[in-house]
Amino acid sequence: MRRLFPHPWLSLVLLLIWLLLQNSVSFAQLLVGGLFAWLIPLFTRPFWPETVVVARPLLMLRFLLLVLYDIVTANITVARQILVRPRQLHPAFVVVPLSLQSELAISILTNVISLTPGTVAARLSQDHTELWVHALHVEDTEALVAEIKQRYEAPLKEVLEPC
Repeated sequence: MRRLFPHPWLSLVLLLIWLLLQNSVSFAQLLVGGLFAWLIPLFTRPFWPETVVVARPLLMLRFLLLVLYDIVTANITVARQILVRPRQLHPAFVVVPLSLQSELAISILTNVISLTPGTVAARLSQDHTELWVHALHVEDTEALVAEIKQRYEAPLKEVLEPC
């Protein structure tokens, strides 16, 4: 079964995204979306370095909702900072020590940080133990590091690295 559907959750997400983009749940759209949702994971299977095992799917859903919320609120915050008081910004690079071991989890963390307006993952150390993050406005570097570790790294560790 894994040969035909190498990543069933990815297939389901791709189908849902297709239906949302098409704004239709007709039989034709289900068929075309289902075909894409089956073929894309099938043909990209060689590019996946490890098997993805989500230990706690409900926590992963909660994490995704948190990330979406953070993206929306960060957009508002960054717009306000730039429009109201651009000269009071204190950009800085912050080094975040990582406890994640999985390359997939580290990749998701760096993407989440970069997707959230006002921050970007700038550099990952050779040994994957430190992540350099550039933030648009930093008042307390330790607080930013603690927030990244608590909001993003801890749930990823619990969901993708259960051992």
